[in-house]
Amino acid sequence: MLLGLALLYVGAVLFLNGLWLMGHIGDREIAIINIFVGSLTVLIALSLAFGSGADASSIKAAGLTLLFSFTYLWVAYNRFNDVDGRGLGWFSLFVAITVVPVAIDTLSGAATTWDVWFGLCWAAWAVLWFMFFLLLALGKPIARVTGMVTAAQGVLTGWLPGYLLLDGVMGPAATAAASGG
Repeated sequence: MLLGLALLYVGAVLFLNGLWLMGHIGDREIAIINIFVGSLTVLIALSLAFGSGADASSIKAAGLTLLFSFTYLWVAYNRFNDVDGRGLGWFSLFVAITVVPVAIDTLSGAATTWDVWFGLCWAAWAVLWFMFFLLLALGKPIARVTGMVTAAQGVLTGWLPGYLLLDGVMGPAATAAASGG
C-alpha cells in the first residue's frame, strides 16, 4: 500500500511540475507540492528502511524512493532560492544512470502485467531524469517538451498505477488474489 500512496502523489507532483515547465504554474507556487511529496516519500522511505519488517528488498526500495524525494525537495529549494538548477541537472543524470539497471532488472524478472508496467515506469523515469539533465545541466531548450513528457508520465507512471494499487485492482495484492494466494 505504501507504493500506491507514493505513486499517487508522485503522479500529482509530476503532472503539476509538467504544467509548471510549460508555464502554467508560477515558480514559488509549484514549491508546495514538491515539498509535500518530497516529505511524504521521505517518510515512506524511512518506514521501508527502518520499519519492523525491514530487509534487503525494503532497504533497496527506500534508497530508490529517496531518489524521488531528493529531486522534489531540490526543485522546491531552487524555486525559493532562484538558482539556475545546474546542480539538480547533474543529480538527474546520476539518477537516470542509476535507474536504468532497475528498469532492466524489473523487466527481465517480470512475471505479471504489473511487473512489466513497473519496469516500463522505471525506464520512463530514466528518460525523464535524463531530460532534466539536458534541460538543467546542459541548458538545452527543451522545457516545453520536458513539461509535456513530465505531465504525461505523471498520469501514466504515477497517478494511474498508484490509484490502481490503492484500489487493489493491480499490483502484488491483486496478483496474489487472482492466483488464490
